[in-house]
Amino acid sequence: MTDKPAKSHGRLAVSANRKPRALMTDTPDIQGAWKVKVITLFPELFPGVLGGSLTGKALKEGLWNLETIELRGYGIGKHNDVDSPPAGGGAGMVLKADVVGAALKDARRGTPIDSNTWPVVYLSPRGKPMTQKMARKFSQAQGMTLLCGRFEGVDERVLEEYNVLEISLGDFVLTGGEIAAQALIDATVRLLPNVLGNEESAVDESFSNGLLEHPQYTKPAEWHGRKIPDVLLSGHHGNVDKWRQEQSEKLTQKRRPDLWDVFVKAKSKG
Repeated sequence: MTDKPAKSHGRLAVSANRKPRALMTDTPDIQGAWKVKVITLFPELFPGVLGGSLTGKALKEGLWNLETIELRGYGIGKHNDVDSPPAGGGAGMVLKADVVGAALKDARRGTPIDSNTWPVVYLSPRGKPMTQKMARKFSQAQGMTLLCGRFEGVDERVLEEYNVLEISLGDFVLTGGEIAAQALIDATVRLLPNVLGNEESAVDESFSNGLLEHPQYTKPAEWHGRKIPDVLLSGHHGNVDKWRQEQSEKLTQKRRPDLWDVFVKAKSKG
């Protein structure tokens, strides 16, 4: 592995890596496109669901790029060990600082160190809750590096050394960070220009304005005795907008009182 900077071959970005690019992905790495580097013990799990639908189409078109970095390749000893028992005793194993640190060091090559321009994230149940606001911020960066945890977690020292931000999808525990990483990537990639096709789709949806999204309806006008609300068929856009706002507020107040309190406080401040 060398410290040589990435070279540009036209619009394609080419850089040194422990694993030949053809073994990681056959999608184009377009210079300047938003990029995510995923450090994982299971690179074969990617792109996973990200390879389908609009995110998969955008990946093939080079609107964003995915690079997997196999953590096992940085393992130590003849068995490529990546973990050890926790200091002080206890159940399970902990990913080693020297192993994860080497992977993060390689991932940093060719990327900005500034955390706003290129955040480094560890998917962890003890992290800050993932929000739409975070996804939008990530989409405005040049790219990001994601560390997928396993076992009991990661040696704290490497998280401190690389200024790693811990993010959680919710108050539950997964067997590893790969599913969480794909969810975070999906939430971010869909906000990139030209990914959704209709840019308004990312504006008029849950959490975009601090509220849950209003109910949606489509043809047929009546189904199992249930009709589409008359206001949505009225053709009066002002009344439609008013109805949708009212419904969003009612749903948020009922289902997410935490969000409602934040919305009310923000509204009162003007």
